[in-house]
Amino acid sequence: MYFSHRIPATWGLCVLLLASSCGKNENKQQQQQQAGKDQPKEYPVVVVARHDTELYTDYPATLQGQQNVEIRPKIDGYVEKILVDEGALVRKGQLLFRIQAPQYEQEVRTAEASIKIAEAEVNAAQMQVNKVKPLVQKDIISHYELESAEYTLQSKQAALAQAKATLANARVNLGYTSVTSPVDGVIGLLPYKLGSLVSSNTTQPLTTVSNIGNVYAYFSLNEKQLLDLFRDVKGNTLQQKLATLPNVRLVLADRSVYSRTGRVETASGLISTETGSASFRATFPNPDGFLRSGSTGAVRVSSHLKDALIIPQKATYELQGKRLVYLVGADNKLKSTEVKVTPTTDGQSFIVQSGLKDGDKIVVEGIAGVRDGAEIKPAVVQADSVRKIDDN
Repeated sequence: MYFSHRIPATWGLCVLLLASSCGKNENKQQQQQQAGKDQPKEYPVVVVARHDTELYTDYPATLQGQQNVEIRPKIDGYVEKILVDEGALVRKGQLLFRIQAPQYEQEVRTAEASIKIAEAEVNAAQMQVNKVKPLVQKDIISHYELESAEYTLQSKQAALAQAKATLANARVNLGYTSVTSPVDGVIGLLPYKLGSLVSSNTTQPLTTVSNIGNVYAYFSLNEKQLLDLFRDVKGNTLQQKLATLPNVRLVLADRSVYSRTGRVETASGLISTETGSASFRATFPNPDGFLRSGSTGAVRVSSHLKDALIIPQKATYELQGKRLVYLVGADNKLKSTEVKVTPTTDGQSFIVQSGLKDGDKIVVEGIAGVRDGAEIKPAVVQADSVRKIDDN
């Protein structure tokens, strides 16, 4: 009886001890989990520093060939042949069109016949002079007869010269029926078709030939842009400043950058009172004919900046039209801070104009997971290492 009562009591004590032990373990785990939650999470941050960098500005531009020559007929007639197609490369002197104008062929034949008549009359007048001259020398006839014959000869010779000039003019007009290219270049639009009536007074040219060995990019700057561009450029005159400007780039319509650099060569001396801007012209080499006259793009002008505050673009975010960063305070708490920035040439960084100073720390990774006032554990990383991660 003694042992039967003692055994249940012993088992009850064991159960109580086991339950107490499990409770303590659960409390310890909860405390550890709560401590993990309360501990600040680690975030990569960068220290704002000054660097030398390139800043660029794009100005909308239109492209024109070095020469844009309008091909116009110099005579009236019908388009008989079109020997080129739109966009074709042509050489100087190459035949482009034939114009049917039979009247000029008739004028040539008429002028040739007039020359033959005039030559016959000159020969007859010369014979008369030769006939009269010995008779005058023998005093058989008066000297007046010789002078009259010589004047007649001179008149016939003048008529012959006039006939030859008429023939030359007729041949020139006939030559105008063959229209050739005055320069090397690319054929533009062909508004006229076979059989079209054209004349020297037609509004539209037969076509345009663009010499695109070099291409001109025309762009404009307003007064503020003009001052910003030339403020730190050496030179006393506009031409001297243009000569010291760095080479410029051409951004094409698809936002790709043309492989060859150009130079800004000319500028208008006045700011237009109508547009408030000054016109500039940049020249780009185009040996392979890739650029075409009439295209659009943008001239990219770069400037070198020293000791500029640079931050990664990915360290910023936009909210209600403002550009913001998370600034790490001395207590490692975050403060949402507005910054004024300008993009750099590499497309990965911003130049800080206001809102930050040298030595400030900002969050560069995981900004979508933090909030204003949150405490973090900052892990300082180099801006270059962040860029390498992005590139990979």
